[in-house]
Amino acid sequence: MTLHISESDVHAVLTMPMAIEAVEQISRKQASGEVVLHPRRRFEFPGGRFFHHMAAADLSANRVATKQYTYVNGKLKFVVSLYSMETGDLLALIEGDCLGQQRTGAASGVATKYMARSDAKTAAIIGTGWQAQAQLEAIAAVRNLESVAVYGRDEARREKFAREMGERLKIPVRAARSSAEAARGAAIICAATTSSQPVLFGADIAAGAHVNAVGANHIRKRELDEAAVLKADVVAVDSIEQSRQEAGDLVLGFATDEVRWNHVSELSAVVAGKAPGRTRPEQVTLFKSNGIAVWDLATAMRVYAEATRGKLGRTLPLWQPAS
Repeated sequence: MTLHISESDVHAVLTMPMAIEAVEQISRKQASGEVVLHPRRRFEFPGGRFFHHMAAADLSANRVATKQYTYVNGKLKFVVSLYSMETGDLLALIEGDCLGQQRTGAASGVATKYMARSDAKTAAIIGTGWQAQAQLEAIAAVRNLESVAVYGRDEARREKFAREMGERLKIPVRAARSSAEAARGAAIICAATTSSQPVLFGADIAAGAHVNAVGANHIRKRELDEAAVLKADVVAVDSIEQSRQEAGDLVLGFATDEVRWNHVSELSAVVAGKAPGRTRPEQVTLFKSNGIAVWDLATAMRVYAEATRGKLGRTLPLWQPAS
């Protein structure tokens, strides 16, 4: 029987520390060749409508996950399918909004854990949406933050973000008047916006900072200007293949210096110690996140296990013989 796991079920079982652990564990498998990844593909329809699909397999666990989602009339709808390759059964259909938010935040948490300075205590968040919330929660889970600055274009929203996230995480969070004000001096900077033009500039990134760029996943969109990208001494991505297809921050940032691609590592290799992360305190490090199905697989497996244990979800009688 297939288990339908709703958004409320996911929210009930998937914590940020759990998601970080799942992404970190599967990153090690990815580095050792135990994971197969199919990058995102997009169908574009008239009127700015999209269908996206991506997939990954954990060969050692005999699990496969696919994620499909639509973008129509400004709305995204996600579903993750989890299969057993031992039996061929569809184990679960998981509504994927909360899961996607958590797994993307968790990936930045893993990147921050391995690439930010160990003594990093200040953070800047550019963006005030649902993903920005997960980014800050993940960063706070791996570093002992003492202060956070947030900037978004809407003053009321950034004030609300600062107030609510400060209360939730028990950390001082203040609203900044510009992205530059938020970023200057921060040890960890996260850009999580829907902007297609740069919101973070090289001049505002301090020596020794770590940057997570997570908002732009289209070849024509960027959150970082060229100076910000070229300022990074160490660059890691989730998938080099997928990044070459859709990481506008790097495709546009490296346009004048294509050789820089030769020095880009995958986060999984950094986690596994197969590629260098930060080697000096003064280095600027950058994690460019596009979102890969490996993370959906990792968190879907964890959610399915927890939902089954807690008797959550409802069974769907798929492929039952006709009476």
